[in-house]
Amino acid sequence: MNRRSARRGTLASIAAEIGVSRTTVSNAYNRPNQLSPELREKILATAERVGYPGPDPTARSLRTRRAGAIGVLLTEDMTYAFEDQASVEFMAGVATACGTLDSSMLVLPAGVGNPTERAAQLVNQASVDGFIVYSVAADDPHLAAVLARGLPTVICDQPVKPAAKGDFGFVGIDDREAIKPAAQAVVDAGHTNIGVLCIRLDRTPNDGPVSATRLRTAHMHVQRSRVQGVLDILSDAALDPAHVPIVERHINNRETAKDAARELLTSHPELTAVVCTTDSMAIGVLEYAREQGISIPEQLSVTGFDGIPEALHEGITTVRQPTQLKGQHSGEMLGAIQSAGFAKSANFPETQVILETTFKPGTSVAPPIAQGNRA
Repeated sequence: MNRRSARRGTLASIAAEIGVSRTTVSNAYNRPNQLSPELREKILATAERVGYPGPDPTARSLRTRRAGAIGVLLTEDMTYAFEDQASVEFMAGVATACGTLDSSMLVLPAGVGNPTERAAQLVNQASVDGFIVYSVAADDPHLAAVLARGLPTVICDQPVKPAAKGDFGFVGIDDREAIKPAAQAVVDAGHTNIGVLCIRLDRTPNDGPVSATRLRTAHMHVQRSRVQGVLDILSDAALDPAHVPIVERHINNRETAKDAARELLTSHPELTAVVCTTDSMAIGVLEYAREQGISIPEQLSVTGFDGIPEALHEGITTVRQPTQLKGQHSGEMLGAIQSAGFAKSANFPETQVILETTFKPGTSVAPPIAQGNRA
């Protein structure tokens, strides 16, 4: 076979062979509804016979100025998006929106502890039509790089008011109010010795006790708000928030959650209840308790937050947030902003959505036992 006969067909050669325009051949791939089924089938069959793979996506992107992709900025390692159940649900929601927008999804894993000087490089090299920023600190350099690009952007969860200026939409929940029913359930059961477990409050790592200053100045408002919501309830119950032990973990996985439970419960053996700001933390408490022979809820009550399937299966009293709906709303809002082109008019889409949460009582809360029985 010589070089000429081995050459693949082109859009122009297919158009000439069938007797149609090159635009018609392109429409067979990009706008199939503009062709009859018979003509499209003929074009695709001819393309397959001559080895034509379809329009070059890079050339099409340059021509249409549309990348056909949504960038999802996740300041975690890539594996977190597929292992953390709440993140899995969020990504599924974004994927649902991508299906209706005819877009793909590009995950940009900034990663915990990545050099900040690489933030602009990571963001600027992404070939996307807009960004969804999933739960980052207000002072995160990746967020600043996203907003500096000037593309349509939707922030989910945090921050509500980023340090960097720019046009953006927001999808989230009222975290401070949402966690209060879980804390109230512990108080209503009669507990007065209550501890709190949370995940990272700031980009600066802290694996240990949380001081009042760290909580007050935290740049990650989701966790800050949930802890503050718990302290609001305890204060209303005449319990001094200053005497409530709070333990934080920078990385959120099963090992760190269980270790946080170990630290909190060994440092404060008087505790009869633990309020957790995530279900993953609550599951860590359950695993540590089982290893230590601590009965839940007879010897220790525990609550979570998120409403992931594993927590509900374990009977953890928790708050269910619509994580998948967050992702879907974020994607749909981004598509609406793209369509509007940031044209400030009466038809400009709503750019702030606060979703409702649901309290899910379980079997992990019971009245406290007599002081000292757990030990």
